[in-house]
Formats: sequence, C-alpha cells, structure tokens
Amino acid sequence: MTVENLPRFDIAALKRLAGGAFVRGEAYHREGRVEILAIEPRRVLAEVSGTEDYRVNLLGAGNAIRGECTCPAFDDYGFCKHMVATALAANDHGLEPEGAGALARIRAHLEDKPNRVLVGMIVELAERDPALFRKLEIASAADVADDKTLAARLGKAIDQATATRGYVAYREAGGWAARVDDALDAIEALDSRHDRLVVKLAERAIDRMESAIESIDDSDGECGALLERTRDIHIRAARGARPDPVALARDLFERETGDGYGTFDDAAWLYADILGEAGLAEYRRLATEAWEKLPPRTQHGRQKVEGDYAGLSEILDRFAERDGDVEARIALRAKDLSSPWKYLEIAEFCLKHKGANEALRWAEEGLWTFEDGPSDERLVLFAANLLLKADRRGEAEAVLKRAFERAPDFNVYLRWREASGEAARDQALALVERWAGAETGLSFGHPADLGVKILMHDKRFGMAWAMTQKHRISRTVKERLARESEADHPREALEVYAERVDELANGGGNRAYEEAADLIARMGRLSDAAEQAAYVATLKERFGRRRNFVKLLA
Repeated sequence: MTVENLPRFDIAALKRLAGGAFVRGEAYHREGRVEILAIEPRRVLAEVSGTEDYRVNLLGAGNAIRGECTCPAFDDYGFCKHMVATALAANDHGLEPEGAGALARIRAHLEDKPNRVLVGMIVELAERDPALFRKLEIASAADVADDKTLAARLGKAIDQATATRGYVAYREAGGWAARVDDALDAIEALDSRHDRLVVKLAERAIDRMESAIESIDDSDGECGALLERTRDIHIRAARGARPDPVALARDLFERETGDGYGTFDDAAWLYADILGEAGLAEYRRLATEAWEKLPPRTQHGRQKVEGDYAGLSEILDRFAERDGDVEARIALRAKDLSSPWKYLEIAEFCLKHKGANEALRWAEEGLWTFEDGPSDERLVLFAANLLLKADRRGEAEAVLKRAFERAPDFNVYLRWREASGEAARDQALALVERWAGAETGLSFGHPADLGVKILMHDKRFGMAWAMTQKHRISRTVKERLARESEADHPREALEVYAERVDELANGGGNRAYEEAADLIARMGRLSDAAEQAAYVATLKERFGRRRNFVKLLA
C-alpha cells in the first residue's frame, strides 16, 4: 500500500459528526494517545488511551465516515472524541518503518514461525479467552466423518450461540451476533456430502434466532442480517439435498405465513428452481385455500375481520403476474377495501395496467365510500390530478375543496390553489380563521399554523406576522417564518430567535449550546453592532454558570 492509498478524512465532516467532541478528539491526537493497529484504504483500526484503552474501528474516507468505538460515549451519543482522534492520526500517518500498524508487524512476525509453535500459542490463548475457545470449538466440530456426531456437535454449537440467558442489551448484542456468525461459519464450511444435514441445522438456527429476537436489543439490525444469511445457507443446501418439492412447499409456506420476521418472504420464488412446477403448484394451492377463507374487508368491517390479507395477496399476486392475469391481480386487491389507502393502491395499479379511466373509477369510488370517514391526502391528490387531466376542472376543484374542509392539509391546499387560483387562498384563509377562533373543539392542533404557511407560500409575510399576534402558532412554524422573512421583518425575527436561544441555553448540553451560538451569530447580521454586543453581554450575565455556553459566546 502506498501513501496515496491511505485513507484521508474530511475535517468538516468530522466536525459535523462529532460536534463538541471534535475539540477534545483533536487534543487526544496532539497528546499522542492514538496507536494505529491497522490501516487500509477505507479502514483504520486503532487503540486510543483515555479513561481506559478503547478500540476504534473507523470506516470510509473523505466525508463518508462511519465506524464504532468501545467507549460508553459512542453507545450514548454516537461519533466520539476517540474516533476523531483516530481520523486525525490516520490523516497524519505515513508509511514509515512501522508500516501499516502494529497488526502488520505481528503478522510478519507470525509468518516466520513454524506451525507447531503457532498451534501452541493459539491453544494457550484459547485457554484464557472464552470467546476464542468457543470459536475454535465450533470450527473443530466439523472435523468428524459421520452425520450423527456432526449433527450433535453443531446442534449444540447453534444452541449455545443463540442462547440469550436473559435480556441482551445493546452493548452485548454485537457479541451475541458474533457468536452466531461463528456457528454459521462452521455450518457453511460443510461440503456437499452434508447438504441434508445443513438444511436441518439451518432450520434449527433460524428457529432459535427467531425465538431469541424479543430478548435482544437489535437496534443495529444484526438479527435480520443473520436470519438472511442462514436462509441463504438453507437455499444452497436445499439445492444439493433436493428434498421432496411438495413437502418443501408446505414447510416454506408455513414459515412464510407464520414466522413474523420476513425471513422467508417471497419463498416460492427464492426456492423456485428447487420447488419446480410441482412444488410451485402446491404453494399456490395452499395460498389460494387460505385466501378463500378470508372474507372481503370493507370500510365497516375493517376492525372485525382479521387475517394475513397482505401476505397472502402478495404470494398470489406473484403467481398472477407470472400468468399475465391483470384481472386476477385487480381482484386480489379488491378483496381488502377497508381504507382510502387501499383504494389508492388499486387505482394506481389500474393506472399502470388498465388506463386512466379505470383508475379514476376506483379513486372516485374510494372518495365516495369514505366521504364521511377518514380522508387520505394521497387519494385526494391522485383523483384530482386525473380529473384535471380529463378536463373535469370543476369536479377536481370540488374534490380538493371538500377534502381541505374535512381534513386541512397544506399539500391539498397547494393543488387547490393551483387549480382555482387566489379564490382558493381566500377561502382557505377564511376557514383557518374560523378554525383558529374555535380551536378548542378541533381534532388537530395549532390550526393557525396552516394559515401562516399559506401566507408564506404567497410571500405575504406582513399578514403572516399579524396572524402570529392573533392566534397561537407553533414554535417550528414561527421559526420558519422568521428565517424566510428576516430581511423585511428583522424585529419580529429577532424576537423569535431570542426566545429560541433562551430555550436552548436553559436546556443545557453542548449540542444545544452550539445551536444557540449559531442562532446568535445569525441575529448579529440583523442588528447593529452595539445592540448585538449588549444582547451578548446580557446572555453572559444571565447564563454565567453555564461555562461551555459562555465560552461559545466569546
């Protein structure tokens, strides 16, 4: 590896990722606390000495940076000072005598040792390291000839690796996943003579993992990746084992419709070459039989009828798609019309496969069916767009107005405004004023927010600020109005910004302080120097005990 191939990390990206931790990471780098263990074009492994010695695995280059650290701060906040220090050390790293890190030197040292010496070193380490012992024990389990012994050893390895023994917290989840990966390595290493055994072992591993998931904090999604890997092992082994296709179809169908984790989603097609026509026919028969037992779902019965409508519909839709049977695919979707969204799904499908007239028929039916029930912005906009394309402008305007009156929505307003012009704006603002005046009886909060957004869209900032004085407005909308209109309404914007600065400073925390400091700098561009200096002096006096905040003000 040449110097040109070493990773270089973008400083601005590091500052964005680490926030206030960047300065502390910079100090760690200057103090020489980083020992690079391995360095590759898109990976740096390092040990950083802090309160304890922490291991950093930094991935990527440039402004695409990710990775992990063993320190507590990484678990709580993400990108930490140890990762910053590692990135800066990597930026300064050259191919001097230590080469690509301590691990490279260790590798070179070991390559000169005879096998018996290496074996002795590894066995000695395994005696002291339970994780290494388990890994070697699993790997050695495959070194037997008969399937009975092999099944017992690897079955035990799977059970031990997937056992949770209580709740597995986030910090322990990676270790649990690594143990499972080791067990899967041993299964995957078996040659084709053991395909039938591998099928059974993979099924055992999947069943065990799915039982364990509820006891694991899987925030990083490692369980899903392990299940997918195990399923792929199962597919490869099944190709070699060639099980009875009808029996396989029954097993896969039960797994797809019953496991709840999506491990065997789309199983008929993942295993299509193994199932053959006989297995696929059985799969379709099972899905059809289950589907026919489900009654149609309608607006009135949607809370009472249960069943796997979505899963079975997807299975049968793939078969109908293979047959080119559009009508069958529409019929599948028409069995569940329990919500406006379901009508939208079928209307979108018809638009693609049958044309605009059929799509509009379903969309209008959905609007009519749910005229007195919940509205769906997407169905409303879909229907309005098709009506406008069909030169039925009056009907489109009526659909949009009625939808806005029933469920105020800014996107619906925009389309209504586009179709009807300023008349729509005036009608919408009149409705907002009425809703804001009777706010206590509404099912949605801050109705005047919508009025402010409507006025901002038309750049009527004076009227928007007047509405903030008259009605209750959310902080988010006020801040957006301040940013969009600060050039013409600096006094009003400064007042909103000052409220937000107080909130951030009182809330505490370096991230909040940094956001407040940025906002104060923005305020400086809207007021004269003397006014800004007086404001900052007031903040220093009020928040003098919050030293980190005051440092940023300096």
